[in-house]
Amino acid sequence: MSIHSLLVPPDGKFLLSTIDPGKTPGFRSKKSAEEKLRNDIFELEQLQAKLYAQGTYALLVIFQAIDTAGKDGAIKHVLTGVNPQGVEVHNFRVPSAEELAHDFMWRSMKVLPEQGRIGIFNRSYYEEVLTVRVHPELLVREKLPKSEMTKNIWKHRYEDINAFELYLSRNGIIPVKFHLSISKAEQKRRLLARIEEPDKNYKIGTADVYERTFWEDYMKTYEEVIRNTSTTHAPWYVIPSDHKWYTRVMVADILVKTLKSLDLDFPPISKEKQKEITKAKRLLMREG
Repeated sequence: MSIHSLLVPPDGKFLLSTIDPGKTPGFRSKKSAEEKLRNDIFELEQLQAKLYAQGTYALLVIFQAIDTAGKDGAIKHVLTGVNPQGVEVHNFRVPSAEELAHDFMWRSMKVLPEQGRIGIFNRSYYEEVLTVRVHPELLVREKLPKSEMTKNIWKHRYEDINAFELYLSRNGIIPVKFHLSISKAEQKRRLLARIEEPDKNYKIGTADVYERTFWEDYMKTYEEVIRNTSTTHAPWYVIPSDHKWYTRVMVADILVKTLKSLDLDFPPISKEKQKEITKAKRLLMREG
């Protein structure tokens, strides 16, 4: 399965309608994907060790999707083998009063991953052109200049996001962006499961069901956002996600291929360091 079939080209022509959330191209069943997922998780662990040791790059992995699309599950299953010291996960929910007192990128900027680490954004600054666009009344809380409160605000934010992500890539922070695409029928099934299964009740609220009334608005907005912000330096991957196992195997595959493209390796040992290692070994052997 080529990841290029999930990659959104930076030509501004993306159509969400071309994605069938129920398809699993490249795999016939969950069983056929299990071995690949295991291998990719193992390889991801090896690559993360090199990423950390080299200390040149960082990976910024962004998950954006409608509720129940499988963001949490993908993060949990794909990163199950990596060293937790090298990974940080951040969830971006309703902004606090402090966050609203800053620019819309501020809360994301302050938690960017350090060199050698993997940063996971479960939702992100993209909420500012997704949820806020579907619910424009939320803009009032941001106290923006009147000159910016025009129909051009979304175009301006796309420009800001693209410039920010170019800045990140030039500084070795590699953005990888996933949109998990599920059908409205599958979301309903998952919401009902949260109601009917007691151990999932904590995940459901009336707000989740209320947001379904804006389904078409969200789909139109996702399409426009992806179309305007998929670039060569910060591409979007749109993954059919009615089948959770398919989401996970493709996320793992893309992360492995992205890390491999960085030509990671353990740093060479200097002569001084080699002398230090030899001395340390000699001291240890004397203990015997």
